[in-house]
Amino acid sequence: MSAVPAVVIAAPASGSGKTTVSTGLIGALRAAGHRVAPFKVGPDYIDPGYHAVAAGTVGRNLDPNLVGPELVGPLFAAGAAGADIAVVEGVMGLFDGRILPEETGAEDPAAFGSTAHVARLIGAPVVLVVDAAGHSQSLAAVLHGFIGYDPSIRIVGVILNRVGSDRHETVLRQACSRVGLPVVGVLRRDPGLQVPSRHLGLIPAAERRDDAVRAVAAMTATLGAALDLPAIVAAAQSSLRPAVTPWSADDAVAAHCRVADVGARPRVAVAGGAAFTFGYAEHRELLTAAGADVVGFDPLVDPLPADTDAVVIGGGFPEEHAEALSANEPLRSGLAAHARSGRPIVAECAGLLYLASELDGHPMAGVLDVAGRFGPTLTLGYRDAVAVTDSVAFAAGERVTGHEFHRSTVHAGVHAPDPAWAWRDHRGHPGSHGFASGAVHASYLHVHPAGSPAAVVRFVEHARAHAERTERTGRAG
Repeated sequence: MSAVPAVVIAAPASGSGKTTVSTGLIGALRAAGHRVAPFKVGPDYIDPGYHAVAAGTVGRNLDPNLVGPELVGPLFAAGAAGADIAVVEGVMGLFDGRILPEETGAEDPAAFGSTAHVARLIGAPVVLVVDAAGHSQSLAAVLHGFIGYDPSIRIVGVILNRVGSDRHETVLRQACSRVGLPVVGVLRRDPGLQVPSRHLGLIPAAERRDDAVRAVAAMTATLGAALDLPAIVAAAQSSLRPAVTPWSADDAVAAHCRVADVGARPRVAVAGGAAFTFGYAEHRELLTAAGADVVGFDPLVDPLPADTDAVVIGGGFPEEHAEALSANEPLRSGLAAHARSGRPIVAECAGLLYLASELDGHPMAGVLDVAGRFGPTLTLGYRDAVAVTDSVAFAAGERVTGHEFHRSTVHAGVHAPDPAWAWRDHRGHPGSHGFASGAVHASYLHVHPAGSPAAVVRFVEHARAHAERTERTGRAG
């Protein structure tokens, strides 16, 4: 089996138009008859939602920080299975990755977890999207620098974005020609292609629904006309990495435990809908492989599904939906009763806020004696964390690398559980974070489940123990 052809869409800097180009390219390739596998470098949850609309299949993430570099190739192979081409959208600038003090003076020019790092790991060529609005002949020098900075990264073409006129395009094409890079697409300035944003970036596709479908259709039509699709497909077919064994949820679970052949299949309810859009596709796959029956629910409108043994509430934007979440009193009281009964709950970021007693004055589920507040300060970055309290997900002493991304804070009351994590901030100052008890694990930290499959297994085992108890005594609902 040969590796699936792939192309990485990167840029010299953030804000160059990677998401618009990547989404439109995915849609245009699909319209041309390709089966496209979409990926995003880094911990971003929003861009994969637009990729999924364009591709008609789930978008996935590739992040060496969260899963380790050794898993990037297998996760790519698993996500690309059945496709004939993969499109990988980069993060920030091509060589931008995790900022660590020990990286000062590092010999490798590709920062750990950068787009360049991932491109190297999967052996894929790079097409640069350049915001050409302020460029003229000097673009040649910029491209020359990117080509020569790390010769192991194969930059094979340029997409010129926000080009002002025919004359401007001619000058830019000449600049690209001087350094030997073909232009594989030209986009004129078009404010209509912008995806609406707010405090944490683009508005998720799941919140925009029909508007998102229309936006993706517009990107598909525009990029289909602006790009040289045959040239991009040919570039993707020059991928160099040999085929690797695809990641498998079953194998990942089997490596950490032996799932019992007999016993209850616990029912795990996973929050979704417009308020909880953040999550990794591999999470549901691992839950199922560990023996759970997974059911989705929308906290904006649904009660807790019947016979739920455990609950997962991921990230999202509860502050945008606080009134509606508060109005769903049956779910709030159901979650509180679920927690009181000792049934497991794992919550990340938005899920933490929803388990709070209140968020900006709106009553929430009241599972935790904490209050949530939305604020002006962005907290962002990778965290090397150690679990400090035994919980349904992690044993004390377990270490993970996760990611924080929020503008809210939580303020603990006197009855708040013990901390979930400890880590040091970028200044080296220690701190404790999140909350953990016997039944609940909740924090701002996003952890990729493929990087911590043992935590998923532990969670399902706790859910199975509850399911077996209720089978013996009769379910209480």
